[in-house]
Amino acid sequence: MASHTIGIIVNGATGRIGSTQHLANALIPIIAEGGLALGDDRLVPRLLLTGRDAARLAAVARAHKVADWTTDLDAALADPAYAIFFDAAATQGRVAVLEKALAAGKHVYCEKPVAPAAAQGVALLREARRRGVKHGVVEDKIHLPGLQKLAALTRSGALGRVVGFKLEFGWWVFDGSEQPCQRPSWNYRAGGGGIILDMYPHWRYVIESIVGRIVRVASSAWIATPEGSAVAGLHRCHLQSTAHTPAIAHFSVMRDIGADYREAWTPAPPLASYRNPYRVGWEAFLRHVAADAPLACDFAAGIRDVAFADACHRSMRERSWVALPPSEDVR
Repeated sequence: MASHTIGIIVNGATGRIGSTQHLANALIPIIAEGGLALGDDRLVPRLLLTGRDAARLAAVARAHKVADWTTDLDAALADPAYAIFFDAAATQGRVAVLEKALAAGKHVYCEKPVAPAAAQGVALLREARRRGVKHGVVEDKIHLPGLQKLAALTRSGALGRVVGFKLEFGWWVFDGSEQPCQRPSWNYRAGGGGIILDMYPHWRYVIESIVGRIVRVASSAWIATPEGSAVAGLHRCHLQSTAHTPAIAHFSVMRDIGADYREAWTPAPPLASYRNPYRVGWEAFLRHVAADAPLACDFAAGIRDVAFADACHRSMRERSWVALPPSEDVR
C-alpha cells in the first residue's frame, strides 16, 4: 500500500473550532491512523498551522505534535507543497483570505459561513470554478448521532409525512453578572458575525437534509430569557435562575458527556390556594354584573381572539405574514 502526502494549511488554528474540532478530532487522528484510505493507497495530511499570534500557534503546534507553523499567511500560500487551504479564523476576514487562497491556486475548505453575504459567496464560487479548484464548506451538525438517528427515521418513512418540527439548540451565554461570560462576543454582537450568521447556515442543511426543502422564511431575533427560565404544565412549574444555570465549559461530538440538564431546575413555590379555573371565570363575571367590577375577558377580548383566528386563515390563503392589529383597533 503506497502512501501519498497532501499539504494542508490550517488557518485559524489557535481558535477553539480550529484546534479542538478540526485538529484534535479530525486531522490529527487521520494522521495517527496512517492516513486516509483511498483504495489501495493512503493519503497522509501534512499540516502547516497559520495564525496571528506566534506564541499561541507554537503552543497549539506542540500540543498536537505539528512541526510546521507560521504567522506569514502569504508565504504559506506561496508554498506549492500545500495544495489545500482551510479557514476557521474570524468570519469577518473570511472572504479576504479565501480570495487570497483561490488566487494562489489552492483548493479551499472553510468553516461556516462561507461569507457574510450570499453575493460574496457567489463571487467566491465563480472564482473557484474559473480556476478549476475544489471547494467545500463544513457541514458537521448533520453527522451528530442524534440527528443521524432522526434522519434515518425520516428516510425510512417511520414518521410518515412530517407536518411540523421545532429545532432548539445551544446553551446559555452568561452576561457576566452572576457567572463569567463563556462565549466570544462575536457570537451575539453584530460586526463579528453574530449568532444568526454563525448558526443559521447550519440549520439550513439540517432542515433540508432531514425535513425537506425550505420554501420561504420569516424570522425574528431577541434575547428571549435574559434572567432565567421557567416551564409550567397544568399543575407544576419549575424554574432555573441564571445563577443555577449549568455552565457548559465543553462538549463532545464523539461521546455523551452525561450532563444532567434537569438537576438544576427547582419547583416553583406552591400556591397558597387553588380554585377551579371555570369557577374563577364565573366569579369574575358575576362580580362584573353585580358590582361593576372590571372584567378582562369582555367581548373586546373575545373579538381579538376571533381576529387572531381570522389573521391565521388569511395568512394561510395568502401564504404571507399578516399583522394582527392592537386591541384598541378591534371594533
